[in-house]
This record gives sequence, structure tokens and C-alpha cells, in this order.
Amino acid sequence: MATQLYNNDCCGTLKIEKIMPKSVSLNEPFEYTIKATNLTSKNLYAVNITERLAQNFKYISSNPEGKLAGQILSWQIESMGPNEVKTLVVKGQATSEGWIATCADATYIIPACAKTQVVQPALELTKTATAEVSICDPITLTFTVTNKGSGEAKNIQITDTLPAGLTTMDGASQIAMRVDSLPAGRSATKSVQVKATKTGAFENKASAVADGNLKAESNVTRTRVTQPILTVDKTTGREWEYGGRRVEYTITVANKGDGVAKSAVLTDTVPAGVEQIQISGGGTQAGSLITWNLGDLAPGASKQFTVSYLPTTLGKITNTATAKAVCAQDVSKSASTEIRGIPALLLEVVDLSDPIEVGHNETYVIVVTNQGTATATNVKIDCTLEDTMQFISADGATQGSAAGMKVSFAPLASLNAKAKATWRVTVKAVKEGDVRFGVVMNADQLDRDVQETESTHFYK
Repeated sequence: MATQLYNNDCCGTLKIEKIMPKSVSLNEPFEYTIKATNLTSKNLYAVNITERLAQNFKYISSNPEGKLAGQILSWQIESMGPNEVKTLVVKGQATSEGWIATCADATYIIPACAKTQVVQPALELTKTATAEVSICDPITLTFTVTNKGSGEAKNIQITDTLPAGLTTMDGASQIAMRVDSLPAGRSATKSVQVKATKTGAFENKASAVADGNLKAESNVTRTRVTQPILTVDKTTGREWEYGGRRVEYTITVANKGDGVAKSAVLTDTVPAGVEQIQISGGGTQAGSLITWNLGDLAPGASKQFTVSYLPTTLGKITNTATAKAVCAQDVSKSASTEIRGIPALLLEVVDLSDPIEVGHNETYVIVVTNQGTATATNVKIDCTLEDTMQFISADGATQGSAAGMKVSFAPLASLNAKAKATWRVTVKAVKEGDVRFGVVMNADQLDRDVQETESTHFYK
């Protein structure tokens, strides 16, 4: 058996096999076989198989019938399908002793085969964005471009024109990104952070282009930008209070914005000149500062606290409450209270000797004490004598003078809280009797006179 392959790398391989008897008898007819096999998965066309017969071989017939020209036997096969086998049987006889050598050749039409794959890349662009964010925090935009087609996408440009109120971190209004190439079925993802310059809801979409007039638009994304807005209010029951009474302040902090006020803190200053500080709501004092840690304050939420003091001095006391939170502007509110004093005058009159003999002098001591918390002004002392007495002298905190049975002292301009003023009037006992020495006190802060009388026994 002899085998010969006829090859073409691109488009076909034809195998020729020849099967002959090992030996034959002279002048006795015998047969041998030529087998042609298409080893490819493609059609072969115009297959020509040629058998060159030996000089000592006499051709009798063939199946299928070939064309004989001299000692050249040939078959024309129009086409052979993929893997098709054609079997040719030749019949003849030897005309002389020796070897019968026959050779078969094959030709066929080889198409000028070349192949080009036709592809079409296709872009798909998806976009995601942070759904809700504080105005102080960045917004993350993520772009994913996918090649849904069958070929490579080249020079991909992704563009996102930001809506008013959003910019890149360096202040630009447009995002531009490049992907050099993207094989079929592959994706590329890029992320960018942007910032908000105002609150509100922001919607937009991105686009992508590539070589070959490829275009794609993303889905629309929506981001809500919020901001906490703190307010603080501080009130007191009245604008002034008397010394010795507690002063209470009510502090209200609220979040009027649409974002959570995170890690909110309220502080309040403690003014000088107060003591016995009382704090509500878990506030803590460190030196002259009271602090409440409020945690997160939701939009629309508020909290209220009270602080009270006992003033130790007169005058105006002022303190300031301040609220702070992450991404919120600090806000402060001050409140003042005037602490007023009350003059409280005590009038006392005593005689130094009682009883006293007619003809001798008696001295009356007049003492005014300001028991209150404020200065008394224009303290005036007037004295009344009876006919049993004769005026001798008057002295003390202010100058005195006598007119008939009256002794008057010039007004004392001021008498401080807890201070005392003393006056003395000396008279001579001129008649015996149970006598009375009268004193009248007045001041700017008194609505009516204060009267005091001292009794003395004059005897002979």
C-alpha cells in the first residue's frame, strides 16, 4: 500500500492511497484500488487523479470508468465534500514478467482562502453616586464602561458635566477620563470625588465615546446634599433681679437644617460674681465653662437645659451659650441680668441716761443702719423736742441745727449697704415728767417717714 498526502495549510489536504496485490500471474487479470480522501472540513473542487500505467500493464477497465490516453489513466471528480472518500478500482493484466510500477498523482483547485473576522464593539456606561451626603463630605461618583460588543473598543473618553452646585475637588465643572482600549466583554471602572457648594438634590448623567463613532449614555444618578443648621436661644424670667435671689436661664438648642448635626456640643459661660451653680441635663462644669455633650441632633430636633446661680455682687451679669456640631456653623446667644440691691434702713434712738435729774443734760443717740443690699441716698433725720427740754447741741454724720422745738440734720448723701450713720442731740432737762424725744427719718428709697420715740424720766 502506498500513501501520498497533498497539503495546503489554509484550505485542504487530499490523501491518495493505492492498494495492490503483492504478486500476480502473467496474463491473468487482477484489480487494484486507488482511494482518495478529503481530510478537511471543506469542499475540494476539480479533483484530477492521474494514474501512470506501467509499460508491462495492459488496461482492461476501471470503476468508475476513467479516461485512458496512452498509458495515462485519469479521473475528473467535480468536487469532494468534507472528509469524503472516493474509491477507484483499476482492472488489468501483466504482459511480461517483472515488476509492475504505477504512480498516481492528484491535483485539485485550491481556493485563495483568507479570512477576516468582522467585529462590532459596543459601549455600555453605568454610573453610581453617593445617595445622601453632608455638604462637608465628598460625593463619590463611580463610572463603569463595558464593551458589550465583539471587538476591541479604542480611545474611550468618559465625560460628566456636573450640575450647578457640584464641582471637582479642585473646582472644575466637568469630569473627563480616558480608557485607552477595552477588549470585548471587559469592563473598566473609575471613581472620582466631587464636592457640593450648596445643599439640595443634584441629578445628572455621564456619556462615553470611542473610535468608530461609538457612543453611550449612563443612567441618571441623584445625590441629596444636606447641612445641619444650629440655633441657640437663651432666656431668663426677668431682665433684673434683687440681690440674694437666684437667677435662672433657659437654654434651647435646635437643628433647623436638613442634615444630622453630628457630635453636637453646647457650652455656657459662668459669669464672675456667682455661686451655688445648679445645672440640668447632665452638664458638667470645668472652671468657668459648662458643657453638654448632645451627641447627634436630628433635623428638627431640639434640647433644652437650665442653669441657675446665686449672685454675690450687684450690677449686670452676662453669660453666653454656644452650640457647635460637625459641619454646622457655631452659633451663640448671650443673656444679661441686672442684679439690684434693696436699701433697708433701721432707725434706733437711745438715751444715754435714764432717769435724769432736772437741770442736767441728756444725750440722745440716733443710729441708722442700712441692713439692705443697696446704697441708701439722701438719708434725712429730723428731731422733735418737748417743752420739758432745752436744746444744747447737735452733731454726728451730718451737721445739725435747731429751730424752736425742732432739730434738723443735713441729708446724708449716701449710706452703703451694711453701713451705719450716727447722730447725737444733747438737751437740758428743765421740767420733771415722763418725756418723749421724737425722731423722723426719710430717704430717697422710702415711700414714707420712719418714726422712732425714746422715753426718758426727768425728776427733781
